[in-house]
Amino acid sequence: MPSHDNSYKQLFSFPLVVRDLLRGYVHEPWVADVALHSLTRASGSYVADDLRDREDDIVWRVQLDDRAVYVYLLLEFQRSDDPWMAVRILTYVGLLYQDLIKGGVVKRGGKLPAVFPAVIYNGDQPWRSARQIGDLIEATPASLARYRPSQAFFLLDEQATEEGAEDNLVSDIIALESWPSAERFAAIVAGLRKRLAVDENRELRRALAVWLRRLILPKLTGTDDLPPLEELEELEIMLTEKRLTWPERWKEEGVQQGMQQGMQQGMQQGRQEGMQQGQAALLEALLERRFGPLSEMHRSRLQQASSAELGRWALALLDVDSIDEVFADQA
Repeated sequence: MPSHDNSYKQLFSFPLVVRDLLRGYVHEPWVADVALHSLTRASGSYVADDLRDREDDIVWRVQLDDRAVYVYLLLEFQRSDDPWMAVRILTYVGLLYQDLIKGGVVKRGGKLPAVFPAVIYNGDQPWRSARQIGDLIEATPASLARYRPSQAFFLLDEQATEEGAEDNLVSDIIALESWPSAERFAAIVAGLRKRLAVDENRELRRALAVWLRRLILPKLTGTDDLPPLEELEELEIMLTEKRLTWPERWKEEGVQQGMQQGMQQGMQQGRQEGMQQGQAALLEALLERRFGPLSEMHRSRLQQASSAELGRWALALLDVDSIDEVFADQA
């Protein structure tokens, strides 16, 4: 199965997606001067002087109005909160400048272009790490202040964004990843198919269909046994004919409240066994909602667990990044 980074790298290799990122989420004055039709892919591969390869996720070049002034957009995709992201961005910007110099894009005596580094974060927990390098450096005497590097990056934290703008591809991508209802999912797919109907968007339609088939639908339907998809129209037909089914989803305002609902369900059955079954069923639904279909091993662990174990695992679900970490205390 493709990774989040690779799938996003493919989607953000289309200018329409990058255009919607800028106009829908980067609310900064300079964006108003961008000639969006001028978006051009730039090289994202560098070799540092120590011969270690570095390949940035996506690099675009865009012109400001009709002036001969360009901004390089450096896009990084993150699934986890990296406390040293600001250091990485500083390094990537330096490598990009080095590449532009070595490639002759910037002539001797010329000026380096502006760079807009953006991190698109799709983690489950809010981003908490520093967004500029200065916040990671020890306080220095005033006489050393001028040697202190200054580099920030733009962060798009998908889980922290409000409802996106209409007719915006990035908004639709975020919405499709946020566990929408079957009706909402179908409406977004239909809107994308109509908006991207012209032939020039065929490759983008295919990329979206493949991404949905390989990464999104298995989480939403609870199965990876799905037919291949090459076009959004194929998916829209499947949804219209109800050939895809969403498993019953638990409505919870939080894991603790959800576990309480499971215990109430069990108590209504009048036996302790029923209560544990309710807890296990809810925890299974929450785990699948976050990590996708469970393995037989994990299902077996849930079925055999005590009420105390289920409670610990439910609380662990709030803080971990993988399903194995949930069961780590009993591994």
